[in-house]
Amino acid sequence: MLDLVLRNATLPDGRVADLAFHEGALVHIGSAGNADEDIQCAGLLCIPAATDMHVHMRGGTQSAKEDWRTGTMAALAGGVTLVVDQPNTLPPLISKDRYLDRIREAQAGALCSFAVNGGVSPGVDPKPLWAAGALAFGEIFAAPSSYGDALTLEELRCALRAIHSLGALATIHCEEVLPGSPDTLLDHHTIRSPEGEVRSLQQIGSVIPTGMRPHICHISSAQSLAVAPGSKEVTPHHLFLSIEHFEEDDTFGRVNPPLRPESERRALFSSWDEIDLIASDHAPHTKEEKLVMFSDAPSGLPGVETMLPLLMNEVSKGTITLSSVIEKTAIAPCRVLGIPPAGFGTGERADFAFYAMDPEMIDPTNLHSRCGWTPYEGMMGVFPSLVISRGRVAYCDGEYSHEPGNWIPGRGYHPSELIE
Repeated sequence: MLDLVLRNATLPDGRVADLAFHEGALVHIGSAGNADEDIQCAGLLCIPAATDMHVHMRGGTQSAKEDWRTGTMAALAGGVTLVVDQPNTLPPLISKDRYLDRIREAQAGALCSFAVNGGVSPGVDPKPLWAAGALAFGEIFAAPSSYGDALTLEELRCALRAIHSLGALATIHCEEVLPGSPDTLLDHHTIRSPEGEVRSLQQIGSVIPTGMRPHICHISSAQSLAVAPGSKEVTPHHLFLSIEHFEEDDTFGRVNPPLRPESERRALFSSWDEIDLIASDHAPHTKEEKLVMFSDAPSGLPGVETMLPLLMNEVSKGTITLSSVIEKTAIAPCRVLGIPPAGFGTGERADFAFYAMDPEMIDPTNLHSRCGWTPYEGMMGVFPSLVISRGRVAYCDGEYSHEPGNWIPGRGYHPSELIE
């Protein structure tokens, strides 16, 4: 007997078929027999669920902002079944014991699959973190950010050399920061300018070891896409939001790298084909933390739940193709990380999201992040009604199965580090 059959789903190529699951795997596409659980999916578009390879799930001393439970609830409700935590935690994850504590915390709360990157600090050997299960390293800060100290160019050179010796992936935050304290979004954009981002990328390119292909986080301008070494990530907030969307000193628009003027946002969106992948850089802060003077406000926005809905709304309008969204949210992140993607093929993860393709206005009261706000309020999104994770229903019409999430360790993981 099959565990689950999803009837009459519309596949990305337009075919209508049943999807049959057994023991966590997709075992048949076509007409399927009886199952323990049978769900009618007529009129629903089925696509591979997203992997968000850039989230900050907070937790620990930062649990008022977000924790693994609320953050992964948000992920599932947005069609994301695997999140990769790029920790800028307090304290930083630069020892094996801290790393394993982070894994235990995630295992106790996460409702979707997860991985955790190792932290990077000058003089710290990455090998113990790699053996403990780090999927990758970073984000490595080449400029200071909220809860992230910058490495010098020489420190970065040494860190990249050590990471490359393990065969591991380095994810890098590239900015140039001028002196000064910003009082407005335009100030923030000027101090952390697109031109400075380009210069930072060029400098970083000069210290990358031969044969290493790094991952460049949250590229914020079209000109940076042209010079970035390695894989190129762009966030929804740099694609959909600009300085002009906010009042000049609105702290809810403060993020690193900054939002850009509308003309630059449009240029970045027009470079859609040059972008390797989309990731949310989900970095929630509480309303109280944001409701201060601009110069004192932390940088960061929530986004894991709205990432795919915003993109699927563009698909519904014909602005971008469905195949490109699948490539940039489900396939490319996993290719960069060296893990199996969600998909319909043998050996791929049985993770899927189902959409009626009915746009709705984004309302923060319907979202799940603990921070309780979104910069996309009032914009349109297409949200999934059903999400499958590891061949089982994880989310359906606002309800969660509450099955615990699955940890995906990196290639360097040693069995002696197994978490009970």
